[in-house]
Amino acid sequence: MSIKTATINGVATIEIARPEKKNAITIAMYQEMADALYDAQLDNTVRAILITGQPGIFTSGNDLEDFMQRPAQNADSPVFQFMKALTGCEKPVVAAVTGAAIGIGTTLLLHCDFVYVSDEARLAMPFVSLGLVPEFASSLTVPRLLGNVKAAEKLLLGDPFTAAEAVECGIANAVLPASEVVAHARRIAERFNQLPPGAVRETKRLMRQPLADALLPTIQREAEIFGQRLRSPEAREAFQAFFEKRKPDFSKF
Repeated sequence: MSIKTATINGVATIEIARPEKKNAITIAMYQEMADALYDAQLDNTVRAILITGQPGIFTSGNDLEDFMQRPAQNADSPVFQFMKALTGCEKPVVAAVTGAAIGIGTTLLLHCDFVYVSDEARLAMPFVSLGLVPEFASSLTVPRLLGNVKAAEKLLLGDPFTAAEAVECGIANAVLPASEVVAHARRIAERFNQLPPGAVRETKRLMRQPLADALLPTIQREAEIFGQRLRSPEAREAFQAFFEKRKPDFSKF
């Protein structure tokens, strides 16, 4: 299975486990992750959720071939179910970024409560270079977190950045040695076994509320434009170049 789940000592773990494809996420994997988040939300024995990947790779983002064959069509699509499940999760979500986090590998971190990053990790949101636009409300959350000029580096230029910069930007809590990041994130998640769950839930809601009302409309607007861009000549050139392992040529557009 490409998504592994387990609940141990009050922590529901969602592990992206497709290392042969650099943990690229398919439509089926989005559905599995959405289901796992909903199950954890309903399980009273779960006090926190841990999202992690494989050694050296968190996720390379969408599986482009799968995504082109089965693009998200509406709000019921698995990718949007995953987004709604994560943004609506009332329990603490801890991410252990075990390596490269590309595209949604970075944008999903913006909806986690704690993020611990391997010192080997590199993060990037290269949507524009693929002829696309940001997703998962990152057009809202990234400028809000980084300011417009830094957000332009990350979203318009798609510049990759280090784990240390992720901490500096407020995307992550701390950088840890690769061998320690998952264990540390699990220890943080397990601390919620000793805290009153109602107080935790209400505090998270209060912290998230100022942005909550804008998230889903932003995700929807992004999705509409994303879908249009996916059918654009620019995106076709970018994707063809990706599969042909060459640089795209946008000079004709």
